[in-house]
Amino acid sequence: MLWSLFKILLFVALVAALAYGVQWVLSLSADATIRFNDVEYVLPPLVLIVGALALMLVLWVIFKLTGLLIATLKFINGDDTALGAYFDRNRERKGYAALSDSLIALASGEAREAAAKAQKAEKYLNRPEVTTLIVAQASEAAGETARATEAWKTLVTHDRTRFVGVRGLMRQKLEAGDTETAMKLAEKAFALKPRHVETQDTLLRLQARDENWDGARRVLSAKLKSGDMPKDVYKRREAVLSLADARNQLADGNADKARAEILEANRLSPELVPAAVMAARLHIESGEKRRAAKVLKAARLKTPHPDLAAAFAEIEPGETPDARIKRFQPFLKVAPQASESKLLETELYLAAEDFPGARRALGKLYETEPTTRSLTLMAAIERGEGGSEAVVRGWLAKAISAPRGPQWICDTCGTVHADWLPVCTSCEAFDSLSWTAAPVGATPASLPSEMMPLLMGPTRADVPEAEVPEVLAEDIALVEDTKPQTPRPHDDSVVVVELDEKVGDAPAMSVGDAPGVSIDDVGTTRDVGSTATPPRN
Repeated sequence: MLWSLFKILLFVALVAALAYGVQWVLSLSADATIRFNDVEYVLPPLVLIVGALALMLVLWVIFKLTGLLIATLKFINGDDTALGAYFDRNRERKGYAALSDSLIALASGEAREAAAKAQKAEKYLNRPEVTTLIVAQASEAAGETARATEAWKTLVTHDRTRFVGVRGLMRQKLEAGDTETAMKLAEKAFALKPRHVETQDTLLRLQARDENWDGARRVLSAKLKSGDMPKDVYKRREAVLSLADARNQLADGNADKARAEILEANRLSPELVPAAVMAARLHIESGEKRRAAKVLKAARLKTPHPDLAAAFAEIEPGETPDARIKRFQPFLKVAPQASESKLLETELYLAAEDFPGARRALGKLYETEPTTRSLTLMAAIERGEGGSEAVVRGWLAKAISAPRGPQWICDTCGTVHADWLPVCTSCEAFDSLSWTAAPVGATPASLPSEMMPLLMGPTRADVPEAEVPEVLAEDIALVEDTKPQTPRPHDDSVVVVELDEKVGDAPAMSVGDAPGVSIDDVGTTRDVGSTATPPRN
């Protein structure tokens, strides 16, 4: 707006200056006298100025005619290119002018105009590596896929534009969903320009999607050599590839190679939770319990994940709940302020039937971070301390609509996954899953009844029907015939509250792995399945 106003004011100022100049010339009383060959010519100032302009025009025409005459004489003298070069300069000027107009039209969003100007420039310049590129881009912008494809194919035939043509065809195949052809074109583009960042990322994503881990490793090495990837990121993604390859090797029955890949993944990225869990279990199988504990603690320092606690419990599967609490103290001190540490310690005390200790361990977490897991644990504490049925069910009703807590969430598209995967199932991004909570304000998915870890004991006759949350009606029917249980003296057996490892898609350690498990003193539990949370848009 301001630029347009400035141009208008500048134009008005120039017109005014010209008018003033003409008026000033006409107001002059003096005349110009020219003597030539004893003849005196008297000219008014205005006539003199017009004559000077006409003389300049005549001189320009003479200059052009002289150039043409010289080119003609050179052509007659045997220089076959002289006359052609003279006309070629004019063609180049027209061609570059059309090319400039084409670029301006393309930048302005006028795709069809840009394509037309590019074809005009091609007629003058005969430079297909330049003009055909604009035609291809303009055709894509205008939605003319077939015309764009022909233009990209034309570019492939020229050495200077072969990479550009292959890349253009690759992008078309990706948009069309033809990933198999896109993979071949990406490999061709990568061979032409191994340092091209976009081609590296595209090829890496396609290879990871097809589980071509060896090819993905080559691309990662190229990214590291070109300086486009930091060393720490390279080691992390190399670890992801090793872990993914190990899973495939296990599925194929190659245990030795899978073991080597798992240990390599843990060496490259000690904080990668799945690699740490699998490596720890390998150490446990070989009797290296201290090494397994060290691996799990190193991973927990960065990401306090429930799977790490579950693997740590497997180091001593036959210990009593009290012994397990004592053994877990160094493990809990690795990340003492993490919410997962409080939840884990609460589960340990619940397994030992120390309900006051469980309440102290949980603290106010059910208020500061009310998640499905923390509220369910609060229900277990109330049940263990003899709380009323209405109170227990009230906590469970809150757990149903509470946030699910940390989950494996894709950083690119936000899709929630039940388990860690090297590639997102929605956007197919590589190494994009992080153990984090859903964004604030996201609507929690409703839990089906088979996923609710209900910790319910015998229903009491004094509980009014109106106090029972409607959402638990189906589960109440499962325990209406349960007879009251009388607490028995504590003996050497382990009393366990079975909290499912997948509450809210957040795997928790099953603290009742020891033999002699009983739930008679706590209440009725029900093992729940695990399903993936639906992807979020």
